[in-house]
Amino acid sequence: MYVLASFNYSFHTELAVSELVEKGVKNEQILALPLELRGEPRRIMDTIHHSDGVSMIDGGAVLGAVFMILGVIYGFILDWGPIIWGLIGLAAGFLSGCLIDCFWGKARQSKNRRKESMGEVIVLVNCRDDQLEMVKETLWGHLALGLAVFQ
Repeated sequence: MYVLASFNYSFHTELAVSELVEKGVKNEQILALPLELRGEPRRIMDTIHHSDGVSMIDGGAVLGAVFMILGVIYGFILDWGPIIWGLIGLAAGFLSGCLIDCFWGKARQSKNRRKESMGEVIVLVNCRDDQLEMVKETLWGHLALGLAVFQ
């Protein structure tokens, strides 16, 4: 039987492997593989074939609509009229919304990158059928992210 577990790289992974060795699983039966981290930064612009689920123009569209409405409303009072002030409000709102999304997205991305800087580790354990439950309980007890059993 093979038990495959995924861990965040931390001391819990090493504790799980040490506990398995103490409970009778040999070192030759355990394989721990750290996953390689992506070195290049994420792309900002999406393509038709790939999207990261983060839109950079949502804030621009919302703020553009709000500023356009305010420009039209106050354009009746101001000199250039409601149409020109509506277009000025649309442009100013769209640009400010896109800039806010861009800076907020970079801050959120750098915060998430700090959390994920250590990566993940895959632990593969080759065990007998009578050791299966003990191995599963040990790996779950040390904060495994996921677990799979196969022969």
